Amino acid sequence: MFPTLVEVFGFKVSTYGVLVALGLILAYFLSLRLARREGIPSDKAESVFIFAALFGIVGSRIAFILEHPYEIESLIDVFALWKGGVSFYGGLLGGILGVLLAVKRHSLNLWKVADVAAPSLALAHSIGRLGCTSAGCCYGRPVPDVENVSVGIHFMKDFPFFYVVFPSGSVAPSGIPLYPTQIMEAFGNFVIFLVLLLLFRRKGFDGEVFSVYTVLYGAERFALEFYRGVTPPIEGLGLTWNQIASLIFACLGIALFLLLRRSPSGRR
Repeated sequence: MFPTLVEVFGFKVSTYGVLVALGLILAYFLSLRLARREGIPSDKAESVFIFAALFGIVGSRIAFILEHPYEIESLIDVFALWKGGVSFYGGLLGGILGVLLAVKRHSLNLWKVADVAAPSLALAHSIGRLGCTSAGCCYGRPVPDVENVSVGIHFMKDFPFFYVVFPSGSVAPSGIPLYPTQIMEAFGNFVIFLVLLLLFRRKGFDGEVFSVYTVLYGAERFALEFYRGVTPPIEGLGLTWNQIASLIFACLGIALFLLLRRSPSGRR
């Protein structure tokens, strides 16, 4: 909605970049605090965070390019993260790879690290989706039967009770009423963050917080995809690739929860 936060001497600072950076900073401090509760030294927690962030950024961009090759017109477009254009599941896979490498390097308990990472990831993701709102990426499908097409956020009677109209120059189609999928996901991720934070203090076994996160986010993203307009559904199936990934993600979370709960080594 506001792609440029400020412009100084012709240099534009993107709102998207600032919000993503803010999400990473807050996730960093949160992860250090949660790591201390798990008995993980701060220097090792920092290393895990750096590995996860770097691999996550690379993975998210690679996955987006593979999914949307038509948006890459030049070499600089490959690296133009300030314009938006990342894939969460690609970033998640990259981040998991980074975590695995760091855990192996520092001989840490994988599931303790995963429980620390889950709330931090949900918080960063929530703030990052506000960045998507500013850039217009990850936009929703057109909303039918609405009259007000002026730029901004407008209320309506049906779920989700408001829609957005982006200005020209945004990644999203301009002048068209769209479902506010970025804001919807930002809100959903923040609720998940609060749930995980409460669960973290009461968890019964290592890996519980992470497994619950995978179920909650998988369910949220599966439902949200019906309103998103970026990725078309697979012909003959009616589901997007993201919905298939969400189903797999949620099912793996359920299986992981049951497996770790029954494991004597996983219980506190």
